[in-house]
Amino acid sequence: MRPFLFLGTRAEDDAADGEYDALLRCAGLDERDLRRVRLERAPLDEALGGPVDPADWSGIVLGGSPFNLSDPAEAKTATQHRVEAELRSLALRVIGADSPFLGACYGIGTLGSLRGGLVDRTYGEGVGAVDVRLSEAGVADPLLGVLPQRFDAFVGHKEAVTRLPEGAVRLAGSATCPVQAFRIGRHVYATQFHPELDVEGLVHRLTIYRDHGYTAPGGLDDALAAARAAKVSEPPRLLARFVELYAR
Repeated sequence: MRPFLFLGTRAEDDAADGEYDALLRCAGLDERDLRRVRLERAPLDEALGGPVDPADWSGIVLGGSPFNLSDPAEAKTATQHRVEAELRSLALRVIGADSPFLGACYGIGTLGSLRGGLVDRTYGEGVGAVDVRLSEAGVADPLLGVLPQRFDAFVGHKEAVTRLPEGAVRLAGSATCPVQAFRIGRHVYATQFHPELDVEGLVHRLTIYRDHGYTAPGGLDDALAAARAAKVSEPPRLLARFVELYAR
């Protein structure tokens, strides 16, 4: 089997390793079959020893990020500008080839800003569980359709899609964020919710990012309590299904 490629951007080792370990577990892969590149450390082509050819991989998975596409340009670090440029270039190649791609959370900013799409701060959601509902297209979709028509998932984002890219198909939404998942072409996906996060994973990540503005001042304890009380079980099936569909 050709390996899958996982792209991460989290600078904190605890957060980066926790995300990667969760993806391995949920997707049913080992490290040999899910190659990791931490983009915040080095340029993608440098890390892989040359340009990325989507055909060399069973599929590409992009994880979440502390970066936001909608951050003011002057507030972005040189690393963030580089990562955004690299991901935009890769996304355009992936879309052009209609190669398997799944972007979780940060993938919304990466894909949602292409082809006339708009990503801004209109539909940000605080950290916690939300009620996600599949659209009619989502129910019929080969990937999203593995999930129930209605399920709880963990979110936590400052930006979201306000206008879908031209030709994109909305697959899921929530009451506070109309676009929780969409597809471009047949095989390129983005989700706003985190398919890799369970209760333990969210509690761990919340603690790491306590000072990043995802919870209100002094609200960490409430967010942790709400996370521990949540019933989130379905989203990890999405990662196993992605592997099932595209491993080759």
